[in-house]
Amino acid sequence: MDIQFTGETLLPGKVGQFFIVLAFAASVLSTISYFFATRNKDLADRSWQRLGRISFFVNWASVIGIGVTLFYLILNHYNEYYYVYSHSSKALPVYYIVSAFWEGQEGSFWLWAFWQSLLGAILIWKAKTWENGVLTVVSFSQVFLTSMLLGVQIFGERIGSSPFILLREAVNLKEMAPVVFADPENFKNYLKFITDGRGLNPLLQNYWMVIHPPTLFLGFASMVVPFAYVIAALWQKRYKEWVKPVMPWALFAVMVLGTGIIMGSFWAYEALNFGGFWAWDPVENASLIPWLTLIGAVHVIIAFKNTGHAFFTAIVLVLISFILVLYASFLTRSGILGETSVHAFTDLGMFGHLILYNVVFLVIPIVLIVLRWKELPITNKDEETYSREFWMFIGALVVTVACIQVIFSTSVPVFNKAFGTNFAPPIDAIKYYNQWQAPFAILITMISGFSQFLKYKRTDLRKFYSSLIATLIVSVIITAVFVYVTDVYNNLIYILLSFSCMFAILSNARILSQGFGGKSKLIGAAVAHIGFALLLVGALVAAATSKAVSLNATNFIPVKDFEKVEKPGENMVLYKNEPKKMGRFTVTYTSDTTIAPNTFYKLNFKVIDEKTGKVKEDFDLNPHVQTNPKMGLIASPDTKHYLTYDIYTHITSAPEAKEAHDIESEAQSDEQNYKKPRIVNVSTGDTLHTSSGIITVKDLNFKPTAKSLALAEGDLAVGLPLEIDLNGKIYKTEPIFLVKGNNTFDFARNINDLGLRVRFTKILPDQKKVELQVFEKPQQSKDWVVFKSIEFPYINLYWVGLIVMVIGFLISIFRRQKEIRSV
Repeated sequence: MDIQFTGETLLPGKVGQFFIVLAFAASVLSTISYFFATRNKDLADRSWQRLGRISFFVNWASVIGIGVTLFYLILNHYNEYYYVYSHSSKALPVYYIVSAFWEGQEGSFWLWAFWQSLLGAILIWKAKTWENGVLTVVSFSQVFLTSMLLGVQIFGERIGSSPFILLREAVNLKEMAPVVFADPENFKNYLKFITDGRGLNPLLQNYWMVIHPPTLFLGFASMVVPFAYVIAALWQKRYKEWVKPVMPWALFAVMVLGTGIIMGSFWAYEALNFGGFWAWDPVENASLIPWLTLIGAVHVIIAFKNTGHAFFTAIVLVLISFILVLYASFLTRSGILGETSVHAFTDLGMFGHLILYNVVFLVIPIVLIVLRWKELPITNKDEETYSREFWMFIGALVVTVACIQVIFSTSVPVFNKAFGTNFAPPIDAIKYYNQWQAPFAILITMISGFSQFLKYKRTDLRKFYSSLIATLIVSVIITAVFVYVTDVYNNLIYILLSFSCMFAILSNARILSQGFGGKSKLIGAAVAHIGFALLLVGALVAAATSKAVSLNATNFIPVKDFEKVEKPGENMVLYKNEPKKMGRFTVTYTSDTTIAPNTFYKLNFKVIDEKTGKVKEDFDLNPHVQTNPKMGLIASPDTKHYLTYDIYTHITSAPEAKEAHDIESEAQSDEQNYKKPRIVNVSTGDTLHTSSGIITVKDLNFKPTAKSLALAEGDLAVGLPLEIDLNGKIYKTEPIFLVKGNNTFDFARNINDLGLRVRFTKILPDQKKVELQVFEKPQQSKDWVVFKSIEFPYINLYWVGLIVMVIGFLISIFRRQKEIRSV
């Protein structure tokens, strides 16, 4: 029985742990029941099936119970639970608390188990004669996922990691705060000293992280469905029946996982200083690989459905896609990528557990294929070279080889650990992968265009060549214009990829026109192919022609060791309110605001007509940073979007985060921080030029107000309104002069954004003037920031391509679902 320390609330954790055990037990029972239901030859006896259904629904309800309990603990900040303490804090808004829910491994495993249980429930409703075999596989996968949450010790080995473990059981409190918890009374009352959690990883404090993980894990979970259908087909010897029911699920998995990857790309572009939308990070690669292999599988399945060829390739690609999802989970959760990826999980002691999950689901299909090998409908007839199915097969083969290259390079840490080698991962990952993957992309896009001119089984060669040659000629012309406009003509690979993408777009546009002319079944594939080609050409141009526009001719940044982490020649230093020329822009660091833990910097960009002096463009960007004790400076960019390019700006160095401040400070500040004051006599309408702007004197105010200004009878207070004009931006302030009895006082005003302090120190009635003292900070003590701006030309082609591709998948899903209903 647990000992309850002062302030602890243990009941919700016990309820949550009960749901975990119940979910695990129910998934085991469901697997066993569906297994025997599949083996049962008596179709009238459905007792095992009913038990399997009941068990699966209990599992589903239990998984929901786990989620509700955990969210309740996080929302109410029960820091006695290690998961809550590690991933949340009271400073987080509710939508980031949602992100905290799945920041940790336990939360992400729950998310996966939730989606898989939901899909299983849908399959019970929709799978019909496939239910028993398919649900056996889904339930078995659910056994592994729920076991990841158990957090129990069996024979000295820990099985899983529970999100309901107590903080005092997970860490040694005396090591956290030796002085405080050395006292036994303090130890029993530890929650008095732990008033808040550690908070959410700064990289995850972005709205995309509220929706990106759920979408990505729905994609991962949906990959089990095509896998389960193929396993059931091999097990039950239904070798050709699986194609129709599996196609909508395969397309759904491709669409959802692709959407999740897209959201991750948006996140990288908006929240991380990756320097763009894709960095070939190992975790990015781990999600990309199964997506590509399942795309290959979809195309081979279509070829098999139409011709009966490539059965073995179709089932292998479907099977390997889910196995690669499990391998991706191993890479990202075993801690093995901890030093090579910015968003891999750390090891929670589940290394062996994850390997077992991979091995079991690898062995099952291998055993079934070996046992059924002689019965498989593998045709020995050669496919026609001028047939669509042949080139779809070749395209799937190219995709597979491309994936092998990415897998091999991403798995370098695995090889090092397994074989004791010391291979180094690529130093410049983006350049390395781009060089390898560009030729594959050319082949894939050429095949996706070329195959559209072919028919299944046999093609009319005269029509084929006439259509192909015409499209090739038009593609060459468009490519020539495109590479000239986008300035990618200095690289042969870029030219070839541009041509292949243009060829794919034109070829599929031709098919799309036929679809609108009556052949509606062609529309989905054509739209998806056009989207994919647009995506590639957008990525190509953005990556090939992106350039730093924050060029620094001195190639020096006056920040210690800056050159070790950034290129000084591509970064600019800005002192507050001192404009600098950056290409066609004039950039000014105008202000900053701290809303803990983030500091937001306002950078003003102007485009000024050199002939007329008129401002043609004027906008602000607000990149922000936070200083994290473990991760250093965490920068989140801001972007100005144009139709044909983006200006992507992020902070690369800044002073440590400051407390928020007002433009004017009524407190007296230390004038030692300022240069010797200029003392001038001024009257209404006078102007004074300073390095911080032009000061204009306004009419005296004989009824000034201030927080610390208390007037008695006979006192005289006079305000001196001032306006400071800096590049068209007006700052207002009002120093005050006070006569109190026989004494005089003045209330100075600071304008921190300008590094300026003003004092109204005398009234000179004979001269009809007043005495004004102006203090300016020396330049080296002024606020500063270092930033980098990157121009991404034609980046919108990338985003448009992603959206068009998803639309294509949706159209195809609806069509395939309609096909099933019509049978």
